Amino acid sequence: METNVFPTKRGQLDLTIEQIGLDRLWMSRYEVNLPQVSRFAVRPGRRSISFLPELEGPSIQHCGMDVAPGDIVIDKLDVLQHQRTGANHRYCGMSLPEDELSATLATVVGADFLEKQLATRVVRPRPELMSRLLKMHQAVGELARTTPDVLESPELRRGFEQQMSYLMVRCLAEGAGIEITAGRRRHDAIIARLEDYLAENSDRAIYLTELCAATNVSERTLRSACEEHLGMAPIRYLTMRRMYLVRRALLRADASKATVTHIVTNYGFWELGRFSVTYRTLFGELPSETLRRPAQDPDLHLIRPTTLPAEVIVGRLH
Repeated sequence: METNVFPTKRGQLDLTIEQIGLDRLWMSRYEVNLPQVSRFAVRPGRRSISFLPELEGPSIQHCGMDVAPGDIVIDKLDVLQHQRTGANHRYCGMSLPEDELSATLATVVGADFLEKQLATRVVRPRPELMSRLLKMHQAVGELARTTPDVLESPELRRGFEQQMSYLMVRCLAEGAGIEITAGRRRHDAIIARLEDYLAENSDRAIYLTELCAATNVSERTLRSACEEHLGMAPIRYLTMRRMYLVRRALLRADASKATVTHIVTNYGFWELGRFSVTYRTLFGELPSETLRRPAQDPDLHLIRPTTLPAEVIVGRLH
């Protein structure tokens, strides 16, 4: 899974992603201290679910939908998805190869179930089943963190994988799917076109009129879709995106050859004084200070056994 994290509040970013590969079942545990908007894409060939780690606490917004503790999000393939969360957010995930999930579903609940239930986005399982899944997910996470050598045992991994796959399927099969309205489906399609256009133009500034043309909707409709999915108007989202593009460019540039003015104006910021104030408010330093120091990559600690790469693009805040 590739994840982009955009903190929406100034502060020292503390992001932790734990990824645990049993065999065919993969698990993840995620924690971030700042309020943020994130976008992510699921690896092709796998079916993934995600959920909050407790049965109590605040909800989050996933693709414009409220996700409460105890709900399961069925992540969509080949589509960028967005989440909005508050501070001190924790999240969990699990995935299986598509053929493995299909086989397990067919064994437990019947082959005709797959397309019907996986077409939904959010499922609300029975609390007792969800509680069992959360406890086992936490137990495996604790073992991986504190005594990873224990999980080197093939038989133990196999046992965990069988039990967790079974609970995952039962939660999906016996849960109530939350219907997606026609309006939300339309907004999904608009946001997908928006992200496709941004991906095709990842290294340049994009403006609102271009986005309206690319998504083939009015500014009002685009605003409604962005506020639902991203929690902000499209102009603010574009500005935030450009700020992070500038920061990335400053961190990657050679200070002996590049200038702040050249980099900043390349991304469409013309009022340099105002830009510097905004940049310092967001990142805690002036653009010239960023340019003069080397990039800092996120710390990465692999917990065995793991087969998952951690590909995280974040803005480092101070």
